[in-house]
Amino acid sequence: MSIVKTDAKLISFMLVGVGGQGTILASNVLAELGLRLGHDVKQAEVHGMSQRGGSVTSHVRWGERVHSPIISKGDADIMIAFEKSEIGGYLPGLKSNGLVLVNDYSIVPITVSSGGADYPPDDGLHAAIAEYTENSYWIDGVEIASQLGNTRTANVVLLGALSKLMEMDKQPWLDVIKERVPPKFIELNEQAFLQGRAAV
Repeated sequence: MSIVKTDAKLISFMLVGVGGQGTILASNVLAELGLRLGHDVKQAEVHGMSQRGGSVTSHVRWGERVHSPIISKGDADIMIAFEKSEIGGYLPGLKSNGLVLVNDYSIVPITVSSGGADYPPDDGLHAAIAEYTENSYWIDGVEIASQLGNTRTANVVLLGALSKLMEMDKQPWLDVIKERVPPKFIELNEQAFLQGRAAV
């Protein structure tokens, strides 16, 4: 069963993570993929000191006609968290019973490491997600990428998982990824994508 109907009039993706995780590359792949599938596409990004490990959020929208790139509260069909604690603050943006895909990986912010805050426990994150949707999937994106020899491909692992959850053919995704990464990393990213598909 497809989690999200790819023939819907509008599909809104919200991607959240921290600087250095490849959130923007993943967003760019989604935007280009939407164009190749014949959709009108709008994209918007917010960088919160992304070069220093701050929050990064990207909105991508596909549709017959997309008027704004910004996803309103309760309108995100799909939410992807490249760092698991980042999901918490953005859940109000999710559509009722929308799809949540979480990279089971933590990057402890300085506010936590300095003792000024606590990192949310997994059971708390699961409970928070459950208030909004039953369609949540957690994968060990960094662990899978590490086994392939490069943890920086975890973002592509998550894209592979997303493609499977949307029941979409892999080839258009791989074609876009091939054009978005340096030639010497094409095979590695292809393997990361395929491993992500196999993980869900």
